[in-house]
Amino acid sequence: SELKDKFAMSVRAPVGVVGIITPWNFPIAIATWKSFPAIVAGNAVVWKPASETPVMAFELAKIFEEAGLPKGVINVVFGSGSNVGEAMLEENDIRVISFTGSNEVGRGIASKCGQKLKKVSLEMGGKNAVIVMDDADLSLAVEGILWSAFGTSGQRCTACSRVLVHESLKDQLEERLMYEMAKLTIGNGLDESIKVGPIINQKGLEKIKSYIRVGNAEGAKLLAGGYVLENGEHKKGHYFAPTLFTDVKADMRIAQEEIFGPVVSLIPIKSLEEAIEINNGVEFGLSSSIFTKDINKVFAAQRDLDTGIVYVNAGTTGAEIHLPFGGTKGTGNGHRDSGLAALDVFTEWKSVYVDFSGKLQRAQIDVE
Repeated sequence: SELKDKFAMSVRAPVGVVGIITPWNFPIAIATWKSFPAIVAGNAVVWKPASETPVMAFELAKIFEEAGLPKGVINVVFGSGSNVGEAMLEENDIRVISFTGSNEVGRGIASKCGQKLKKVSLEMGGKNAVIVMDDADLSLAVEGILWSAFGTSGQRCTACSRVLVHESLKDQLEERLMYEMAKLTIGNGLDESIKVGPIINQKGLEKIKSYIRVGNAEGAKLLAGGYVLENGEHKKGHYFAPTLFTDVKADMRIAQEEIFGPVVSLIPIKSLEEAIEINNGVEFGLSSSIFTKDINKVFAAQRDLDTGIVYVNAGTTGAEIHLPFGGTKGTGNGHRDSGLAALDVFTEWKSVYVDFSGKLQRAQIDVE
């Protein structure tokens, strides 16, 4: 404190009741990223899981209960966004909404929360790029691209959907990628020998198919994939072949819009500066990656890539729980899941002043 015999401190206070709305693709991970810090901070939680994954939410709620969490601290409510989600937005006692999902839905949530002066935390997808410079370790880059683009069938917000490759390596990278893609096993994701699992549902499959038509119409060259797998064991699910477009231009829709499937657009570049410009020239800003051996390029990239996450000599996917997770521009609104930053979403700062002098004090201002 500025004053004698006075103590000052700032503390975090819980907001009260937190509402979390989570997607289907990481039905437990994202729910724990949001609910754990909210509970640790002293809040109760109302959770609306995705309609596609109610069983996962039910099982996680049972774990909370078995762990001894007091009744009413976490509350799972099943239902649609238009029903349960809207009710959460309108409920005055829910002071915070933490949402992961599409940009369109997130914008609507932000608008309604703004009208009610609710705090809102948004994570709304990405259009993530891997940059492969002319000095890159090509084997390492291929491995990073394969996992980032196809490891979860492209159904994650950090999935690689663009590859910005130096023109001197373009042909080599295309050849290596097609060779490795042909070896990918596709099927039941619970089988450890399988590398690419199913698409969530028919609607997701139709969206991916529509973007294949868009890419062909825009003049991109389809090198691999681009079709639904429907025969044999693939009859029992929704499977799409890992897909690679090349000679893609940065302003094409397939290089701008989130597809949420195993589809990669390869864009040739001449320099790091061009790669950064293309990387930043999309609506989203979640994750980016650069493969290079040049430390100067590494530091320039991590400074200039306009994304919340930057990887060096690794793919665009993956996150560690003690680091903030989120992005810029259309990906989010400045808040972050995970790490200490998550506590900022679920708490308010309170300043406390304690005067132990036994008398009223006033700050003294010397006037000359």
